[in-house]
Amino acid sequence: MSNSLDRLKALSSRLEKKLEKKIVVSDNSNLVIKEKIIIEDDKMTNLKEKDTNIIIDPIVSNKIQNVDIESNNIRNHNIMRVKELYESLQIFEKSPNFNDVFMYKAMNLSGIGLKEDDFGEVREGKYIQIIAITYEPDKNGKKKAKNISLGYFGKAETLELSLKNEIIEFVLRWRYEKAFQNLEHYKELIEKVKS
Repeated sequence: MSNSLDRLKALSSRLEKKLEKKIVVSDNSNLVIKEKIIIEDDKMTNLKEKDTNIIIDPIVSNKIQNVDIESNNIRNHNIMRVKELYESLQIFEKSPNFNDVFMYKAMNLSGIGLKEDDFGEVREGKYIQIIAITYEPDKNGKKKAKNISLGYFGKAETLELSLKNEIIEFVLRWRYEKAFQNLEHYKELIEKVKS
């Protein structure tokens, strides 16, 4: 948690150095990025403002727009596949509303390895479960992690390969969508810093 907080503080520090960046399309279809930055002197005591204009030609501009479109297409495909797996793995029995699945803070697997060195390996003698993680206050008001089983699939030894692959895919695609949601959240925070 503190590592994430440190990264967020570092990001905030870097963002403070760049005040605002606005994208404007000019009449001749060139993309112009107007940037107002703060330049620190050697002693880092005086701050000076400098305006810069960077002109990007239409080809580069189209590439920037295509990246946004492509990432939206990837995300749409991912969310559709998550929904298919949600239904085929019968996650709806534990979480009836599909959108509520993304309210969990994290998701993990019990009985199947997801790390680089043991990816996809079933652990003999273990039970296979999809575990959602949420944080809820305890009786003293402290936030505690709470594990919620979203799917139970029996002993590792009896798990079919196709089912194992769907379980792994569901967790990975859920994490992928969660990453998109986190990215949106940080984009919104950055926009707040800019205004």
